[in-house]
Amino acid sequence: MPSRSLLYYITDRTAFAPDERTRRRRVLEKISEAARAGVDYIQLREKDLATRDLESLAREAASIIREKRLATDSWPPATALLINSRTDVALAAEAEGVHLRSNDISPQEVRQVWQSGAGSARQISPRVPLIAVSCHSPAEVAQAKASGAAFAVFGPVFEKENTQPTGLNLLHEACQTNIPVLALGGITLENAQSCLAAGAAGVAAIRLFQENDIAEVVQRLQDL
Repeated sequence: MPSRSLLYYITDRTAFAPDERTRRRRVLEKISEAARAGVDYIQLREKDLATRDLESLAREAASIIREKRLATDSWPPATALLINSRTDVALAAEAEGVHLRSNDISPQEVRQVWQSGAGSARQISPRVPLIAVSCHSPAEVAQAKASGAAFAVFGPVFEKENTQPTGLNLLHEACQTNIPVLALGGITLENAQSCLAAGAAGVAAIRLFQENDIAEVVQRLQDL
């Protein structure tokens, strides 16, 4: 069991309100709250947005996270922003990296695009991107490691609509690969400890963070 759990907040602004103005405001508030509370990673996962709108939201999110980072010292730790699947948007917003679907382009391709700047004239930072990969089997976790991903997000461990849960045994098997694995899918304060006991380096969730006070969630998870 890790000494400190890695925490990964996945955004879903559509859960907040029917109107886009409120959705945007509320998700940015939650991103600010997560960064302030010391959540390690935030994945901007707003797949329905047009590129221009997604980039605008990503820029605001990145700005909020940078402000929180400058306002803190050693604790909370710095929060990294990952953009779901869109390397171009991550570059434009100066995010830390991307989260790839299991059937997405490879981490090697992301690094190539990152270095070239996708043809952009802007000054590209020389740092390498932080790359997470969604995985649904131990074999996919092994592939993520082989391709140079920073960590894998494995699930659904407990639940996902119209999908059979993987369960704790497969999570444990996936965690035998020498790469950090975060458990996803129906994660709650009550079952998170079982994921850590199975070998997970941390947990990833939407509702756990969006529907609760994030500082309290972080504290309780780190106390496990």
